[in-house]
Amino acid sequence: MNTNVMSKYWSAVVNGLTPYVPGEQPKLANLVKLNTNENPYGPSPRVLEALRGEIGASLRLYPDPNAERLKQAVAGFQGISAEQVFVGNGSDEVLAHVFLALLKHARPILFPDITYSFYPVYCGLYGVEHVAVPLGSNFEIRIDDYLQANGGIIFPNPNAPTGGLLALAEIERLLAANTESVVVIDEAYIAFGEGAASAVPLIDKYANLLVVQTLSKSHSLAGLRVGFAFGQSGLIEALERVKNSFNSYPLDRLAIAGAVAACEDRAYFEQTRQTVILSREALVGNLRALGFEVLPSAANFIFARHPGHDAARLAAALRKRNIIVRHFNQPRIDQFLRITIGTDEQCQTLIASLRAILG
Repeated sequence: MNTNVMSKYWSAVVNGLTPYVPGEQPKLANLVKLNTNENPYGPSPRVLEALRGEIGASLRLYPDPNAERLKQAVAGFQGISAEQVFVGNGSDEVLAHVFLALLKHARPILFPDITYSFYPVYCGLYGVEHVAVPLGSNFEIRIDDYLQANGGIIFPNPNAPTGGLLALAEIERLLAANTESVVVIDEAYIAFGEGAASAVPLIDKYANLLVVQTLSKSHSLAGLRVGFAFGQSGLIEALERVKNSFNSYPLDRLAIAGAVAACEDRAYFEQTRQTVILSREALVGNLRALGFEVLPSAANFIFARHPGHDAARLAAALRKRNIIVRHFNQPRIDQFLRITIGTDEQCQTLIASLRAILG
């Protein structure tokens, strides 16, 4: 059916939306897939065992609407109380509730001009005014730029797609100065920062702090869709009110069982995250040896450009060799490639291909 004909039935909100475009999921044989920041290693064997144990007659029953067992498990992992935990279908759903519950005010919210591109989509969906605050000349978040009137502040730490990490002391400086609105720290990639400190320990001290995390990358569970928000009880209650007005059973039985097992296997989490960190540092060194400029990264991806080669052409040349990376055709970053950290073998394949392409 012609979209132009059918769009007469759309609401004004839908007509005005510019949806988020996720990373490509191509169906190609022998693909080196380095474009969507998935963890290259499978989940903990304990997760797979828990999933097998959950498959049975109990699937006819609704899951626990509050996922209490999971809240207890992730609270133990984080060293906080279960009352300070909110759960949802991946951090994207959690963030959607955050925008509606905590960031929809008279004043515009603030987030970086180069950041997770879902933020402006949520603003369009919920009618949230926003101001894009430019990153610095080195693509860094500058806290002083956020010390202005606002209806809320949100940014990833590490930032995406740049990978830059903001020191915890700078986050605390922002929290102390910005007491009249919520500050949301999106920590989807915090596990991959060598020595990176999560903002979660600050939630008892600052009533306006909400920290969002996900198991997708850190625990290799992108396929299960499990995300969290951590904050004081008043912020969590706001999210629960939205959740229970939207979908009172957000996580299914398999997701709850798998996520609990993932949180409990701390040794496997540490092993895989350290492996990714070591692979990232090796890849950065190899790319710099080929003449690439690579931004400092505390994530499971890097942001790199070559002064003598167009990024879009490099991405196309890699694709011909069955290697997929992410190129953003946006101002300031159109000459960068975002490259997910794969296995050492995948990273070596990437370097060999780039060496051949660059000549």
